[in-house]
Amino acid sequence: MAKTRIHGFTPYPVRHASWLLLSLALSGCMRGPAVDLAPDYQATQFVVPDSWHGASPFVQASPADAELRADWWTLFNDPILNQLEQQAMAANPDLQAAAERFVQARDTMMKIRSRLLPQIGIEFGASRNKQSDNSLFRAPGEPNYDSSVASGGIASWEPDFWSEIRNAARAQTYRAEQKAADFALARLSLQAEIASDYFSLRGLDAQNATYKASIDYYKQSLDIVKTQFNGGIASDLDVARAEYLLHSTEAKLLDIQAQRQVMEHAIAILVNRAPAAFQIAPVDELRLANFKMPAQLPSTLLERRPDIAGMERHMAQANREIGIARAAFFPKVTFQAGGGFEDKGIDMIKLASSLWSYGSSVSLPIFDGGFRRAQLQQSWSAYRETEDLYRSTVLNAFREVENGLSQSRLFSEQVQTQEAAVGAALKSQNLSMELFRGGLNSSLDLIYAQVNTLEARITAVEIKTALLKSSVALIRALGGGWNRNQLPADEQIQPFEPLQYSGLDKPAPAGNIDVDTGNSGVFTDLTKGGN
Repeated sequence: MAKTRIHGFTPYPVRHASWLLLSLALSGCMRGPAVDLAPDYQATQFVVPDSWHGASPFVQASPADAELRADWWTLFNDPILNQLEQQAMAANPDLQAAAERFVQARDTMMKIRSRLLPQIGIEFGASRNKQSDNSLFRAPGEPNYDSSVASGGIASWEPDFWSEIRNAARAQTYRAEQKAADFALARLSLQAEIASDYFSLRGLDAQNATYKASIDYYKQSLDIVKTQFNGGIASDLDVARAEYLLHSTEAKLLDIQAQRQVMEHAIAILVNRAPAAFQIAPVDELRLANFKMPAQLPSTLLERRPDIAGMERHMAQANREIGIARAAFFPKVTFQAGGGFEDKGIDMIKLASSLWSYGSSVSLPIFDGGFRRAQLQQSWSAYRETEDLYRSTVLNAFREVENGLSQSRLFSEQVQTQEAAVGAALKSQNLSMELFRGGLNSSLDLIYAQVNTLEARITAVEIKTALLKSSVALIRALGGGWNRNQLPADEQIQPFEPLQYSGLDKPAPAGNIDVDTGNSGVFTDLTKGGN
């Protein structure tokens, strides 16, 4: 890198016009003539099916003009879920950390981009020296003491003839955009995780209510068996069977309650709450959602998924790395200049105390043992790897959508079938109880009917829970209302201007991603969750 020394620099008041001229000069340095050695880039175009193989009860039969809303969880019409989602978006630490990584990527781009501009600074030095009276090469009459005072400035600049710096800055710009896509993916994943955990919690609530109802029924059944035992109709075996069914069901209830507490703790962490200070009131019924969301054609999925957009930006970044590797094969030009004032005292600003020098150099490695060729070959291989990863990401996205479509449809059909099974089991249980009371049925047949009824009701709850969670997975697979237009543009990545020296605590928001630098203390109260 070329370095220019400007000694004797003295700061003076600078007028606004001078700053304007300096800005124009810096702009000229950044837009000077250069050869771009990066290959022409175009994202891979895939041939995709015209329609989905699976179908879902939540998706309209034909594509609609309306898009899936960003607050997609409101489709489930659950106020508690809505509140949890809002709390998580405001205070979740992992999501805020993802936003900070985007800010850091923007600053990394600015650090590289700054190399296009002259680097200017000032320096000052002073020394007082004494040599020995018995110095070997001391001339007769030479003084023992010597003083030196010097002041000046330092500037450096490297002309970017082969776009090495420009391509590095562009690569970091794409990396920042990738981080923005990663933030969108982290936000969507958080939203889906909260909804999925919440429906798991409500499913456990419904199981808890089912077990309690069965336990109450089993207590009544045990009383009937004991009454018949006292009347000599039932045996000790009948009583033991009824007691076993009651106590084993009570043990299963405790397991469900333990699972619910664990799930509640998981949700607490997602909304920035300590588990001890967080509670969701239980409900007895698991309600299914009845909504429709617009279908999306397979061709639009590439624009709806943040992970696909992020991988495409990674591929664009790798493309620029090839241009950086190519630039190493061309001459490197540097310019050097120096000057200033130096004196034994403080009276430096005079012509006799001035000094200066200037020069230039051109360097080009002739033989480096294949280092540059290996670097170029590696960059091409890295680019092809991103192409493979991009295709893999797209394929995985299609798999997740097809899974969501198929599972939500089949679970919906299974709910109806299982409800019929529950009705049949309840009828069998009631008939078995009537026959047992009349002495026409054994306790074993009664218990068998009771166990089947409980299992059928628990299975129904589990299927409903799976249906709700599969609907969340489907919405997430379709992008959750996100689209590629929400990514920040290239010109929005720059966090501040080269001559900006105020408001540097954080950059201006880009891509609807902002960080809160003045309100972080609110989130340290883990009993309120940042609200």
